[in-house]
Amino acid sequence: MRARALVGWNVRRIRVDRGIPQEQLAYDAGIDNSYMSGLELGKANPTIDLIERIADTLGVPLTDLVVQPDQGATVPKTLPKGRKPKRPRDTK
Repeated sequence: MRARALVGWNVRRIRVDRGIPQEQLAYDAGIDNSYMSGLELGKANPTIDLIERIADTLGVPLTDLVVQPDQGATVPKTLPKGRKPKRPRDTK
């Protein structure tokens, strides 16, 4: 797997495992959302400083973003889109 794709794979895997929307991670890391999307798809070529900022934002060591996935690992699923449904109001 190429380095760009590897970083994108791991960012997405960690983000989805933690239930963080892509938009939120981009905002918290100070990155444009479309760039974050390209990064996760392996299309963007991030600098080491940006990779470090994303790792810090996710609260993981930098090395977690360059770990090879296990043989046969599947692409992490995406989180549901849109806002969370409103909770029903108490009727009293």
